[in-house]
Amino acid sequence: MATGNDGKLAPEIVHQLFETHAGELRAFLTGMLRNHDLADEAFQLTFSKALQSGGQSREETRKGWLFRVAYHEAMALIRRDKVHRKSLNDLSQMTSQFWDEAPDQRLLDHENQEQIRQALESLPDNQRVIVIARIYDNKTFKEISEEQEIPLGTVLTRMRLAIQTLSRQLNSPSDDS
Repeated sequence: MATGNDGKLAPEIVHQLFETHAGELRAFLTGMLRNHDLADEAFQLTFSKALQSGGQSREETRKGWLFRVAYHEAMALIRRDKVHRKSLNDLSQMTSQFWDEAPDQRLLDHENQEQIRQALESLPDNQRVIVIARIYDNKTFKEISEEQEIPLGTVLTRMRLAIQTLSRQLNSPSDDS
Protein backbone atom coordinates (compact mmCIF):
# COMPACT_ATOMS: atom_id res chain seq x y z
CA MET A 1 0.00 0.00 0.00
CA ALA A 2 1.55 3.32 -1.08
CA THR A 3 -0.72 5.67 0.81
CA GLY A 4 -3.12 5.37 3.67
CA ASN A 5 -6.55 6.89 3.99
CA ASP A 6 -5.05 9.42 6.39
CA GLY A 7 -2.85 11.00 3.71
CA LYS A 8 0.32 9.39 5.01
CA LEU A 9 2.86 7.92 2.66
CA ALA A 10 4.07 4.39 3.29
CA PRO A 11 7.56 4.33 4.85
CA GLU A 12 8.93 2.24 1.97
CA ILE A 13 7.82 4.90 -0.53
CA VAL A 14 9.47 7.62 1.58
CA HIS A 15 12.61 5.49 1.73
CA GLN A 16 12.54 5.15 -2.06
CA LEU A 17 12.12 8.94 -2.40
CA PHE A 18 15.05 9.39 -0.03
CA GLU A 19 17.26 6.99 -1.98
CA THR A 20 16.35 8.60 -5.30
CA HIS A 21 16.38 12.30 -4.43
CA ALA A 22 18.40 12.81 -1.22
CA GLY A 23 21.58 14.07 -2.89
CA GLU A 24 19.81 16.46 -5.23
CA LEU A 25 17.48 17.69 -2.48
CA ARG A 26 20.34 18.26 -0.01
CA ALA A 27 22.28 20.22 -2.67
CA PHE A 28 19.17 22.30 -3.41
CA LEU A 29 18.67 23.13 0.29
CA THR A 30 22.35 23.86 0.90
CA GLY A 31 22.42 26.22 -2.07
CA MET A 32 19.27 27.92 -0.92
CA LEU A 33 20.16 28.26 2.77
CA ARG A 34 23.97 28.57 2.51
CA ASN A 35 24.19 26.84 5.87
CA HIS A 36 24.72 23.09 6.29
CA ASP A 37 22.98 22.91 9.69
CA LEU A 38 19.88 24.72 8.42
CA ALA A 39 19.94 22.61 5.25
CA ASP A 40 20.03 19.44 7.38
CA GLU A 41 17.12 20.70 9.46
CA ALA A 42 15.05 21.54 6.37
CA PHE A 43 15.99 18.16 4.86
CA GLN A 44 14.73 16.31 7.94
CA LEU A 45 11.56 18.39 8.10
CA THR A 46 10.89 17.67 4.43
CA PHE A 47 11.04 13.92 4.84
CA SER A 48 9.03 14.15 8.04
CA LYS A 49 6.31 15.94 6.05
CA ALA A 50 6.62 13.26 3.36
CA LEU A 51 5.79 10.63 5.96
CA GLN A 52 2.95 12.69 7.41
CA SER A 53 1.19 14.00 4.32
CA GLY A 54 3.05 12.79 1.23
CA GLY A 55 0.12 10.56 0.38
CA GLN A 56 -1.72 13.64 -0.78
CA SER A 57 0.68 13.89 -3.73
CA ARG A 58 0.28 11.94 -6.93
CA GLU A 59 2.97 9.40 -7.72
CA GLU A 60 3.96 11.12 -10.96
CA THR A 61 4.46 14.48 -9.23
CA ARG A 62 6.12 13.34 -5.99
CA LYS A 63 9.56 14.71 -6.85
CA GLY A 64 8.08 18.15 -7.51
CA TRP A 65 5.99 17.88 -4.35
CA LEU A 66 9.08 16.93 -2.34
CA PHE A 67 11.08 19.91 -3.64
CA ARG A 68 8.15 22.27 -3.05
CA VAL A 69 7.90 21.07 0.56
CA ALA A 70 11.69 21.49 0.94
CA TYR A 71 11.45 25.02 -0.44
CA HIS A 72 8.68 25.95 2.01
CA GLU A 73 10.57 24.40 4.94
CA ALA A 74 13.69 26.34 3.97
CA MET A 75 11.73 29.59 3.71
CA ALA A 76 10.20 28.97 7.16
CA LEU A 77 13.71 28.48 8.58
CA ILE A 78 14.88 31.69 6.90
CA ARG A 79 11.93 33.58 8.42
CA ARG A 80 12.59 32.05 11.83
CA ASP A 81 16.26 32.98 11.62
CA LYS A 82 15.38 36.53 10.58
CA VAL A 83 12.91 36.87 13.49
CA HIS A 84 15.53 35.47 15.87
CA ARG A 85 18.17 37.96 14.69
CA LYS A 86 15.66 40.83 14.92
CA SER A 87 14.69 39.75 18.43
CA LEU A 88 18.32 39.70 19.50
CA ASN A 89 18.84 43.14 17.99
CA ASP A 90 15.71 44.47 19.71
CA LEU A 91 16.82 42.96 23.00
CA SER A 92 20.21 44.57 22.61
CA GLN A 93 18.60 47.96 21.97
CA MET A 94 16.21 47.51 24.89
CA THR A 95 19.10 46.64 27.18
CA SER A 96 21.03 49.74 26.18
CA GLN A 97 17.89 51.86 26.62
CA PHE A 98 17.35 50.24 30.01
CA TRP A 99 20.59 51.68 31.29
CA ASP A 100 19.76 55.09 29.84
CA GLU A 101 16.35 55.28 31.57
CA ALA A 102 15.72 56.77 34.95
CA PRO A 103 15.33 54.19 37.76
CA ASP A 104 11.67 55.08 38.29
CA GLN A 105 10.92 54.39 34.59
CA ARG A 106 12.67 51.01 34.83
CA LEU A 107 10.51 50.17 37.85
CA LEU A 108 7.33 51.13 35.97
CA ASP A 109 8.40 49.08 32.97
CA HIS A 110 9.11 46.09 35.20
CA GLU A 111 5.71 46.43 36.86
CA ASN A 112 4.00 46.59 33.45
CA GLN A 113 5.88 43.52 32.26
CA GLU A 114 4.95 41.66 35.44
CA GLN A 115 1.29 42.64 35.01
CA ILE A 116 1.33 41.36 31.41
CA ARG A 117 3.06 38.12 32.47
CA GLN A 118 0.44 37.52 35.18
CA ALA A 119 -2.41 38.28 32.77
CA LEU A 120 -0.97 35.79 30.26
CA GLU A 121 -0.59 33.14 32.95
CA SER A 122 -4.24 33.57 33.92
CA LEU A 123 -5.43 32.64 30.41
CA PRO A 124 -6.64 29.10 29.76
CA ASP A 125 -3.83 26.95 28.32
CA ASN A 126 -5.48 26.64 24.90
CA GLN A 127 -5.62 30.46 24.57
CA ARG A 128 -2.19 31.16 26.08
CA VAL A 129 -0.48 28.79 23.63
CA ILE A 130 -2.01 30.65 20.69
CA VAL A 131 -1.14 34.13 22.05
CA ILE A 132 2.47 33.12 22.70
CA ALA A 133 2.83 31.47 19.28
CA ARG A 134 1.34 34.48 17.48
CA ILE A 135 2.97 37.32 19.41
CA TYR A 136 6.22 35.96 20.74
CA ASP A 137 7.01 33.30 18.10
CA ASN A 138 5.65 35.47 15.24
CA LYS A 139 3.73 32.55 13.71
CA THR A 140 0.81 32.99 11.37
CA PHE A 141 -2.62 31.79 12.42
CA LYS A 142 -2.40 29.15 9.68
CA GLU A 143 0.91 27.85 11.09
CA ILE A 144 -0.58 27.74 14.58
CA SER A 145 -3.63 25.90 13.24
CA GLU A 146 -1.43 23.28 11.57
CA GLU A 147 0.87 22.86 14.57
CA GLN A 148 -1.98 22.58 17.06
CA GLU A 149 -3.98 20.42 14.63
CA ILE A 150 -7.12 22.50 15.15
CA PRO A 151 -9.26 24.42 12.64
CA LEU A 152 -8.19 27.94 11.70
CA GLY A 153 -11.51 29.32 12.96
CA THR A 154 -10.85 27.82 16.39
CA VAL A 155 -7.43 29.47 16.50
CA LEU A 156 -8.95 32.84 15.58
CA THR A 157 -11.74 32.47 18.17
CA ARG A 158 -9.28 31.56 20.92
CA MET A 159 -7.09 34.53 20.02
CA ARG A 160 -10.08 36.89 20.09
CA LEU A 161 -11.19 35.55 23.48
CA ALA A 162 -7.65 35.85 24.84
CA ILE A 163 -7.36 39.46 23.65
CA GLN A 164 -10.70 40.33 25.24
CA THR A 165 -9.63 38.74 28.54
CA LEU A 166 -6.21 40.39 28.50
CA SER A 167 -7.73 43.74 27.65
CA ARG A 168 -10.16 43.51 30.57
CA GLN A 169 -7.42 42.45 32.98
CA LEU A 170 -4.86 45.03 31.88
CA ASN A 171 -7.32 47.92 31.69
CA SER A 172 -9.10 47.29 34.99
CA PRO A 173 -7.91 49.21 38.04
CA SER A 174 -5.55 47.17 40.14
CA ASP A 175 -6.79 45.78 43.47
CA ASP A 176 -3.58 46.57 45.33
CA SER A 177 -3.59 50.35 44.78
